Amino acid sequence: MNDFLRALRSGNPKKELLSVTVLNGEKQGEKMLICDGEVIYRSPGFPSIDRETLSELKESGVTKLGGEDVYVERPGRRKKLVICGCGHVAIPIIKIAKLLDFYVTAIDDRKEFTENALKAGADKVICDSFDKALRDIEGDIFTYFVIVTRGHSFDEVCVGAIRDKASAYIGMMGSRRRQKIVRQNLINMGVREEFIDTIHTPIGLDIGSETPEEIAVSVFAEIIKIKNGKVEQILPEDILEAMEGEDDKILATIVSRKGSAPRSIGAKILIRGNAPSVNTIGGGLMESTITKRAEEMLSDPSERFSMLHIELNADEDSKVGEVCGGILDVMLERV
Repeated sequence: MNDFLRALRSGNPKKELLSVTVLNGEKQGEKMLICDGEVIYRSPGFPSIDRETLSELKESGVTKLGGEDVYVERPGRRKKLVICGCGHVAIPIIKIAKLLDFYVTAIDDRKEFTENALKAGADKVICDSFDKALRDIEGDIFTYFVIVTRGHSFDEVCVGAIRDKASAYIGMMGSRRRQKIVRQNLINMGVREEFIDTIHTPIGLDIGSETPEEIAVSVFAEIIKIKNGKVEQILPEDILEAMEGEDDKILATIVSRKGSAPRSIGAKILIRGNAPSVNTIGGGLMESTITKRAEEMLSDPSERFSMLHIELNADEDSKVGEVCGGILDVMLERV
């Protein structure tokens, strides 16, 4: 598992990653990591797979591979927010981003405004022209760009600097009149209309926002919608940090789900024996059952991998306040 994690961290963030874990049979628990169709890690016991079969692995979830059930997942990385402009709307956006564990870079050419962004929780602030600051930001498929500058001329500079970067999302604030001006000026600058059409503007979901805080909520509602519409499942930063050290831990991952169970496929929790667990996959009876099974594994060093089938009966669980119900298959791996 540790070798797999090292390979995962070293994968190119601009390329698509795909992890495959065997769920049953003699090869249970064996793993493989694919980067843009090329195998960059294969555990010693993972069955040999031809290139054509690898190319057929597309969707996250449980599927068949060589006669065995395997769990396919698109591992993601920590999401990053690059916010251009640190005015009154930017501050609540930064605060919400930190609540959602985004790494935040805030840019403005006014020192007092970048200082406000730092106080709001931004991980990094850059006080410089937008063009120069964005030049040093690479961007990748996990980077979300939010443009909330003080004028359309600055919007245009930002879009021009971002257009050739990889990104997960680009959103730009502004009135409809301002949007039309920016659009025409960008076309005049030679920016392709196809690219301009990918920009989310006016930024955010239409929920009738008026205050800066309400606008921030609408912006992140849209970002969450885009983020959760993607199939990759990120290893949360708190789990990655907690994996450090030599003591054994159990990583539990939901690999299939039916009904109204609270968390989706790919949700993870790290169980650490006497230390508190990290993250959650729904809480309640379900999480208690998973934790109990993980503790059994921790007490037996020879047990490195296990599958757990859970059926939540809404009628029975409602007696103790659980009313979701649902059926889950959970993969437990020793780290």
